[in-house]
Amino acid sequence: MDVLADLDQRVAGCRACPRLVAWREEVARTKRAAFADWTYWGRPVPGFGPPDARLLIVGLAPAAHGGNRTGRMFTGDRSGDVLYQALYDIGLASQPSSMAADDGLELYGVRVTAPVHCAPPANKPTPGERDACRPWLVQELTLLRPTLRAMVVLGAFGWQATLPALAEAGWGVPRPRPVFAHGARVPLDGLDLFGCYHVSQRNTFTGRLTPAMLRDVLRTAAGAAGLSRANEVT
Repeated sequence: MDVLADLDQRVAGCRACPRLVAWREEVARTKRAAFADWTYWGRPVPGFGPPDARLLIVGLAPAAHGGNRTGRMFTGDRSGDVLYQALYDIGLASQPSSMAADDGLELYGVRVTAPVHCAPPANKPTPGERDACRPWLVQELTLLRPTLRAMVVLGAFGWQATLPALAEAGWGVPRPRPVFAHGARVPLDGLDLFGCYHVSQRNTFTGRLTPAMLRDVLRTAAGAAGLSRANEVT
């Protein structure tokens, strides 16, 4: 087993945060009516994508009836629909949707992860839960470092969680720490860090984040990462 796959397996067995363990397992038992015939994953959701990724996308946490149900990041919910459609549009995903962990989706040079691996109540991890989960992100960043050239962080929570993880993984993070903004770009020791509004329903339904805005950030980051598959869909 390669080291990143081993890390993913250890992430999936974590029980460090009692509130999150209780919530993810309660959701998996009670389910949503639309998914009554599903056997929910109900565990921490590891990152998804190749071990030699050049671009890393960092979200917030799995959705209760998305990743917590399917066992794969941004899979089975509307946020994932938006993200994977955009990756497909610019040539970095094999298909435009992500419905289940066995649906055949492949990412090209891209990995997707989160600073919190368990679905939190109301989609709001506590600062303590964020900090307890940080060592997993630090380990993931360390393993990806030989090939990683760019990161896109979705939302302010992910940005605030990612900066200290990058510092712990050995990147020189400026002080004071860069402020999150959509379209922000921060160079870090051979790694370009990009900010992007989160692909939440609130942002996408209101137009705060449009598909074109998302594609623009992802395409710019892919270029910084040297991913030649990224195309010119507008």
